[in-house]
Amino acid sequence: MARIVMKFGGTSVADIARIRNVARHVKREVDAGHEVAVVVSAMAGKTNELVQWTREASPMHDAREYDAVVASGEQVTAGLLAIALQNMGVHARSWQGWQIPIKTDNAHGAARILDIDGAFLIKRFGEGQVAVVAGFQGIGPDNRIATLGRGGSDTSAVAI
Repeated sequence: MARIVMKFGGTSVADIARIRNVARHVKREVDAGHEVAVVVSAMAGKTNELVQWTREASPMHDAREYDAVVASGEQVTAGLLAIALQNMGVHARSWQGWQIPIKTDNAHGAARILDIDGAFLIKRFGEGQVAVVAGFQGIGPDNRIATLGRGGSDTSAVAI
């Protein structure tokens, strides 16, 4: 049995049909006996939409609030994928960066990962759970969501 971290980007999870397809790929690995963590990006185009909304709300905005808004795209995808997996009979649960925790510095919008609590994911594996992790985000020393910047979901997957 292997521990596998799978990462799926925006195009792979662009709509519900594609999310179901991703769920089938994940289920194959689970059925093969592997322990699986899945890191997901926001659905295609959603991060850009969220960024635009923050700019429309105010051209000058608090970086912490910006992070709270733009991180929501990955959170939606993680929840939807966990639901799709559960529908296929897979024990799965979505997790946000702050819940694990994925600890970052306070550079909101361009944070760096400092530490990840591996024991959290190992416990989930021990429970037979697929951990679906919202990429692109963690929690800073100020206990606020901190985003990693563009490509941050890839960084999340590598760090996990």
